[in-house]
Amino acid sequence: MTVVSTKEFASNQEKYFDMAMTEEIFVKRDNMMFLVTTVNDAKKKYLEPDDDFRRAISAKDFRKRLIVSMDKIDKKYASKCK
Repeated sequence: MTVVSTKEFASNQEKYFDMAMTEEIFVKRDNMMFLVTTVNDAKKKYLEPDDDFRRAISAKDFRKRLIVSMDKIDKKYASKCK
């Protein structure tokens, strides 16, 4: 991992793009950091489905579950109010 300033990166772009083939390059600007990486690395690290993705549910399923949960809560508290 290499961290460089925007000025350094702008002055030596070819060098840092070549380095990005083998390591992560972070460009620091104020309080932000930008990652320079190859598309192949990005696909492997960031775009592949993972366990969280496999456990995900659709918005339609989420809405159904939410409505059922809200109905249970309503029934529970409605019986206490009588």
